[in-house]
Amino acid sequence: MLKEKNIIIAVIVGALIIGFFIYITFAKNPFEIESSYPAANDQDKAVALESLPCGANSNTMVTKVIDGDTVVVEGGYHVRLLGIDADEKNYPCYDAARVRLEQLLLGKTVVLEKDKTDIDRYGRCLRTLFYGDKNISVALVKEGLAVARFYPPDVKYKSEISLAEKQAIENNTGCKWQQ
Repeated sequence: MLKEKNIIIAVIVGALIIGFFIYITFAKNPFEIESSYPAANDQDKAVALESLPCGANSNTMVTKVIDGDTVVVEGGYHVRLLGIDADEKNYPCYDAARVRLEQLLLGKTVVLEKDKTDIDRYGRCLRTLFYGDKNISVALVKEGLAVARFYPPDVKYKSEISLAEKQAIENNTGCKWQQ
């Protein structure tokens, strides 16, 4: 009886080991967590970026607004607007900034303009968004719905956005500066 149990256990363990080796042989990479973001090494990242709809300067449609400074474009890629910072959820200007960004961009084709950095540490494309000739970052800051925030080397529109913020502060504009 004990000998039969040992044989059954050996067969089960053997089958598990064989199954594991078959899995790691035919799986893409069983130890890698899949991600929709570009590959980690620089060469693969550069190749992957060329296929993103938010390449250097491209046109694409905004399909969703996440918050006052992040949108989703065709293909499901998240794009973070450069030069601004809008409130996160549960902060005073979150809803106003998100709703305004929806009014400005949702369902519309925009131009995504690259500065220096392609992708942030969260896998979001970093771009300045234009609808027609309107810089959306400048518009949100001018309306007092976001603040100017720059992370070098991405400072291409610093003077325009900073001026918009100065005017919004002086005029007590929007939820950021109303007293």
